[in-house]
Amino acid sequence: MSLVDEIDKKRREIRTDGYPLSIGEWISMYEKDELDIHPEFQRFYRWSEHQKSSLIESILLGIPLPQVFVSQRKDGVWDVIDGLQRLSTIFQFIGILKDEKNKLVAPLKLKGTKYLPALEGVVWNEGSKHSLSSDLQLVIKRSKISSSIVLKESDETAKYDLFQRLNTGGSELSPQEVRNCLLVMTNQNLFKWLKSLPSNDSFKSTTALSDRPLEEAYDVELALRFVILSLIDINDIKSVGDVGVFLTENMLDIAQRKKFNKTKISSLFNDTFNLLNNVLGDDSFKRFNISKGRHEGGFLLSLFEVVALGIAHNIENNTLCNNDQISEKVKSIWENKEFTNWSASGVNASRRLPRLIPLGRTLFHN
Repeated sequence: MSLVDEIDKKRREIRTDGYPLSIGEWISMYEKDELDIHPEFQRFYRWSEHQKSSLIESILLGIPLPQVFVSQRKDGVWDVIDGLQRLSTIFQFIGILKDEKNKLVAPLKLKGTKYLPALEGVVWNEGSKHSLSSDLQLVIKRSKISSSIVLKESDETAKYDLFQRLNTGGSELSPQEVRNCLLVMTNQNLFKWLKSLPSNDSFKSTTALSDRPLEEAYDVELALRFVILSLIDINDIKSVGDVGVFLTENMLDIAQRKKFNKTKISSLFNDTFNLLNNVLGDDSFKRFNISKGRHEGGFLLSLFEVVALGIAHNIENNTLCNNDQISEKVKSIWENKEFTNWSASGVNASRRLPRLIPLGRTLFHN
């Protein structure tokens, strides 16, 4: 198939439309449940009060806002793909924003901005001495935000592809936060399950992640890596390629399966980290300094790929070595040239995983 043919085929699969809507119309759609801004996504966005106030300032000054991308569902409701933070800020200022439990979020009180310092303390609701005047409320309601709509006739994966393209690279979201949003859109129950895995106390103790990775959902990414890679066929490891893409594609594949044994994977996850916590605690994924005879530093992903995935695979196959051997085997990794060569800085994950995952499976085999 030629490039032109490929382009024509894909253009036919993605049907789009677009037109400007007043903010008043966006508000009306939200109040009538005709617009789904996925309140579950709100935890992944970290706009400050200043950023929110700057958005309202832009509207009042007549500065055009970027268009909002939505996907039209079969029931006619629009799923917001890109623009959630902008719309959420407007709805919060108006006082109609609801959280994922369908409870009203506290209305936004504006901060003074560079061009409009008098916005300090301004609220929407009438009756307050700091409320926005009715004429300025109309300015906001009549301001327009363009929409770009992926129509329901489009290929089913179009909105997921679009969301990922718009929220990857230069985005305020981490790669796993983008995946979390995709998973909420695809299979909310699977998202809740995946998010629950890192709540295991032994997992938290052995990984000992700092606040920043936790804020960016890195613990959920580690759980996803475990789910996908612990039992992966040895032949499939060689074709991983870009690991970020691989994780996303396999996650969406699992999300669309009718049968996926969450109970089995949960049990394996808990057994693996409970064992590691009992044997090594927070030394489980730290460098072992041979000369000093002690574990040092912080969490290492390459060690997680050998130790956690290797132990899990052998637990599942009833081939795990004795528990009293595990600590010494973990220490011995730092004398293993296969590990030190392939875990060195500059070795990307697509080259590292085909070496380290088999190493872990062999090392912890009885």
